Amino acid sequence: MRNITTFLIALLICASCYAQQALWGGETIISPEIHDDNSVTFRLNAPNAERVEITGDFLPPLKIETPRGISEAPGRAELVINEKGIWEYKTEGPLPSELYSYAFYVDGFRTLDPANVFMIRDVATVTSQFIIGDGHADYYIVKDVPHGSVTRRWYDSPTLKEQRRITIYTPPGYESSNETYPVFYLLHGSGGDEEAWIALGRSAQIMDNLIAQGKAKPMIVVMPNGHTQNASAPGESSREYHPAMGGGPREAVATMEDSFGDIINFVESNYRVKKDKANRAIAGLSMGGRHSAAISAQYENTFDYIGVFSAPPISAVRIADEAERAKAVDEFVKKLEVQQKNGFKLYWIACGNSDFVYQELPFCFKKMDEIGFKYTYRESDGGHIWRNWRIYLTEFAPMLFK
Repeated sequence: MRNITTFLIALLICASCYAQQALWGGETIISPEIHDDNSVTFRLNAPNAERVEITGDFLPPLKIETPRGISEAPGRAELVINEKGIWEYKTEGPLPSELYSYAFYVDGFRTLDPANVFMIRDVATVTSQFIIGDGHADYYIVKDVPHGSVTRRWYDSPTLKEQRRITIYTPPGYESSNETYPVFYLLHGSGGDEEAWIALGRSAQIMDNLIAQGKAKPMIVVMPNGHTQNASAPGESSREYHPAMGGGPREAVATMEDSFGDIINFVESNYRVKKDKANRAIAGLSMGGRHSAAISAQYENTFDYIGVFSAPPISAVRIADEAERAKAVDEFVKKLEVQQKNGFKLYWIACGNSDFVYQELPFCFKKMDEIGFKYTYRESDGGHIWRNWRIYLTEFAPMLFK
């Protein structure tokens, strides 16, 4: 009996080892390896490959011509195979503090790094990730500080006639206190969903670290799905998902702007929040920036803090027909006049100087200046990228609810 028991234990141990090896793809190499000087070495075990490349946002970007002008894409570099059949690439020098994305191309086939379990989805693309600290990216790292909670919830939207999923961050101590909190509505871009700011934006880590350092007030952060044709992120809905930027067979019965009251009602009915203008903020990136401008203008006495990241605050500037554009701009400017009359504490616009929307801002600023609309403009380097949006969040959140 003892021999049988010993044999079974050994069998289970071997099976566990085999399962673990299969689970991790049999990889025993280290990739990425972040060196003491913040240079990085990437490795891939592909001895039969003829060519291996790496693409990532830490490489010099490739210039791509788009209908909106010149845009940037992650660069590429070749790996070199060593005597053990391991392909390697080491950065030319230390990398600045940042969260980076990358992937491999093996004989033209794109693949993730099998040695790295840190990966993130951006729209329909999954990339491997790593973080270089010792700088502003320290805000993106999980630290030994009090942590808030991230909850995925469903709310009823009578306007859109469906149940929809939403992501909500509550600050450290929310569950154990009776305190009420201000609310920050944080909106994603056209390629995202209710997961985008949590995954790509590292919003929970940023808020935890800002609050722990006393740089931001404890607040609830509400991250809805801004695509009215999808109820949720992929795989989280009872009906078929369609790519966010590709539309879908279900036509939305209302816009994000018209349905935003449903989100406010849900939050203020289910969370301990302060229900006044001075304790509400809204901000977003790209499409979410346009939504933030439009929603704050439509609900013109609801938000004291507005953030527009990488988007024209007057989105009507993009209408092709001159007569229609002029009419739409005039109508939106009238809403801004009402919003200005009602008053607000901060209207913060941020954009990278190589962003494709950068050229649209002077027209918007001219129209806003003509009516004396008060705003603050923050210009950064870089384009239409998460690197900028994470920085904007770390700068915008500390200005709220002062």
